[in-house]
Amino acid sequence: MTKLALRLTASLVPLLVLAAAAPPVTPMTPDVVAKYDPVLPEADFIKRVAMVPMRDGTKLYTVIVMKKGTRNGPILLSRTPYDAKGSMSREKSQSGVDILPIMYKEFFNDGYIIVQQDLRGLHNSEGTFVMNRPIVGPLNNSGIDESTDAYDAIDWLVKNVPESNGKVGTIGSSYLGFLTLASEINPHPALKAAVPQSPMVDGWMGDDWFHNGAFRVGGFDFAVSQSTGKAEGAELATGPGDDYTRYLEAGSMADYARRLQIEHYPFVQKLMQNPAYTDFWSLQAVDKWMAARPLTVPTLIEVGQWDQEDSYGGPAVYKALKDKYEGSGLLHLAIGPWRHSGANHYGYDLGDIIFTGDTADEWRVKWVKPFFDHYLKGAPDQQTPNVLTYATGINEWQASPKWPMGTPTPLYLTGSGRAGFDRPLAAGRDEYVSDPANPVPYLPRPITGAQWRTWLVQDQRFVTNRPDVISYTTAPLTKPVHIMGAPEVDLFAATSGTDSDWVVKLIDVYPNEAPEGAAQGSKRDMSGYELPIGIEIFRGRYVDSFARPRALRAGKAEHYRWGLPNVNHVFLPGHKIVVQIQSSLFPVYDRNPQTFVPNIFYAKAGDYRKATQTIYRGGATASAVYLPIVP
Repeated sequence: MTKLALRLTASLVPLLVLAAAAPPVTPMTPDVVAKYDPVLPEADFIKRVAMVPMRDGTKLYTVIVMKKGTRNGPILLSRTPYDAKGSMSREKSQSGVDILPIMYKEFFNDGYIIVQQDLRGLHNSEGTFVMNRPIVGPLNNSGIDESTDAYDAIDWLVKNVPESNGKVGTIGSSYLGFLTLASEINPHPALKAAVPQSPMVDGWMGDDWFHNGAFRVGGFDFAVSQSTGKAEGAELATGPGDDYTRYLEAGSMADYARRLQIEHYPFVQKLMQNPAYTDFWSLQAVDKWMAARPLTVPTLIEVGQWDQEDSYGGPAVYKALKDKYEGSGLLHLAIGPWRHSGANHYGYDLGDIIFTGDTADEWRVKWVKPFFDHYLKGAPDQQTPNVLTYATGINEWQASPKWPMGTPTPLYLTGSGRAGFDRPLAAGRDEYVSDPANPVPYLPRPITGAQWRTWLVQDQRFVTNRPDVISYTTAPLTKPVHIMGAPEVDLFAATSGTDSDWVVKLIDVYPNEAPEGAAQGSKRDMSGYELPIGIEIFRGRYVDSFARPRALRAGKAEHYRWGLPNVNHVFLPGHKIVVQIQSSLFPVYDRNPQTFVPNIFYAKAGDYRKATQTIYRGGATASAVYLPIVP
């Protein structure tokens, strides 16, 4: 045979093999195949899927991703209600960095084994889902909880992933932060470090469902999305339009649930049947779970300063553990200039505020990665600070030995709409009328949810001139005022009704006469910008006890105390500090009818009444916000 003939024959061989491999087709050959594997031979990663058995036989869907060639790699585990399959195949790419969330980039490239697991009952896992499943104890006698599932998952992983070094870290934000904390309760010996981020800790006191007794209406949306089928992504049938109008026209939250046909959802009923802080909620509080047990896993807690969903939980866990573990090397707290879960995305800015570089990437690369490297890979200890916070206003990271750092210093409400650090001797009062038919919006209307992630940094000038919003303003500052901690509200107030909500905002007002541009930390001209540093609500009926509400005494001053979110912020010279007070924040929170009823979820139309609200200042009833000031 000639060389030409040999070459022709050789070129035909692949075609002949292909023809032989493929069966003949006709126009009626079914056009459906079982699956398509998007991981091609040239991919730089290995991806495995396993159904991991728990101690009761339930199998949980688990995705394992690692860089090709990984050996002796630590495992980074995130347990999730948000679809492990989808979150581990974000792009149909052959690069592991592309298919994983951005938070895993440095870990994947450095030989970590990335694992995500669906919770029982959700997405591709077996079993039954229970929202924030209580730990085994008074509320749960099943013997199964998120702690035991984490233990069993870790046990299986270290025995069945041959590329691992047998060491595991847990990480995750929001619901995943709750699950990260749960993994530390009776932890598996292989669990060596944990980074709970913006964790859901106490759904009544200050995380997703209520804040100091005021209901967060988004809880219904979340209940439907997570409790339909296996978290199939169901959305409420609301349609487009202004959420403000939609909720206002619906009436009470029970009316809203009935209108949308979701009142039968078990978790909706859990919310509506338990409006007070009884054992139903207090025994589910994760900070109490953690405080009742030894902390044995090095823990780096993170929260965003402007976290619009879970600002309470992380600092609450730190507070519960600090007396025993602050400075021990086991307990650390970080507060960054982010929205909810913002640490896992890009951190250049938030709303109109610009920071110095990508603060989220800096946090992950300089602090989270070395923290895990030390405990999971034996790298040198970088001496993670007890507390690491980002000082907004001057845009710099600061390490601290403890938290809070500041000394509580009262900023008093005084006459003529003023605020100052000198206690007013003369007593006075200010009034406004709160109307449930015209509640104060939390954003400029129309409210569509598009600005949900950044509403906590929304310029507050849009409500300044409302007659039902009252402001107390300092003179322009002559020197910086630096706060590090949670400002505390000390409010003396009365209502002509028998129930009331009180919303307090701490605001940094930029100078109006001198624009502060991008070089000063903004996207645009910030002249006169009213930047919220902390916003929080308190439902009046709980003035004596969160567990035992009572009617307020019409016209009588009541004494309220509650905390604003934890912050590190510098009010600069020339700026002003404003304390702003109102009686609604809608529709983040449901409307208080301002008439005492046993359960506000079921308030009737006639219960919603106008009320005259009185703010007391000076003398024996000197209202103030205590700022945690450092020199």
